[in-house]
Amino acid sequence: MDGILIINKPEKITSAGVVSRLKKILDIKKIGHTGTLDPMATGVLVCCINRGTKLARFFLTGTKKYEAELKLGVETDTQDMLGKVISESDVTLFSHEKLKSVFKKFKGNIKQIPPAYSALKHNGIPLYKFARKGEFIQKPPRDVCISRLCITNIQLPKISFEVDCSSGTYIRTICFDIGRELGCGAHLVKLKRTESCGFSINDAITLEEVKKISLQGDLQKKSISLSDALPFMDEYIASNALTEKIRHGIVLTKQDGIISSCKTEGFIKILNKEKNLIAIVHDNEKHGIFKYYGVFHY
Repeated sequence: MDGILIINKPEKITSAGVVSRLKKILDIKKIGHTGTLDPMATGVLVCCINRGTKLARFFLTGTKKYEAELKLGVETDTQDMLGKVISESDVTLFSHEKLKSVFKKFKGNIKQIPPAYSALKHNGIPLYKFARKGEFIQKPPRDVCISRLCITNIQLPKISFEVDCSSGTYIRTICFDIGRELGCGAHLVKLKRTESCGFSINDAITLEEVKKISLQGDLQKKSISLSDALPFMDEYIASNALTEKIRHGIVLTKQDGIISSCKTEGFIKILNKEKNLIAIVHDNEKHGIFKYYGVFHY
């Protein structure tokens, strides 16, 4: 089995834990995920299986969509409900207009300071390991893009909202920063990822469903093939002659007739006549050649 499985991650399990369970259920050793979700979060987790792991790099960026809920009046050291309370405030009553105006400040291209409890590394060690020892390391602000930030329900002190954002954005930090802007503090209490790199929660299946479908021998119907896994990428159907060149790793040039557009930054997926993915290449306009980013033999 090669391809992509979209898992609906449950609560109280890490993303690595999901991968571990998949390996046991499917009896497959080569599985990886893209776009880590915190243990408290649920929703879309893109899992690459066997040769599908060669595609993982293309799912590390791209828009993510979430449904979330924050609670005003309480700050925690992890910026979510799993952390230790570090401050509290009784001031949590705000007008809808005030809340909307504060949310609006965090829409667009903004700077965000990653939380101390995160998987980002310092000297090769994840920040959360330092934080657990009481050493809180602050990384410099990062550029993130919040393309949509919409309040969906207000039941103070809780506020539900939806967000569309760039990869690398921390939703719990958005909650923390909104709380600071209001002057009362806040933390994340619910988080569900509804879309990642074009894959929707509607495409996702639970671990229980994976086990059931796998026993029935129908898992291939729920997986996304290598050729269908990159719908946003330019596609080129190779001739038999070009397929042979790729099979032998021969350098490809403009003379091979490969055409690309600018929509995917020069990346092209090449399929053979049977519509199997045989290569991913990148158009190096400067040198007039195509660099290989993965070859798939059949």
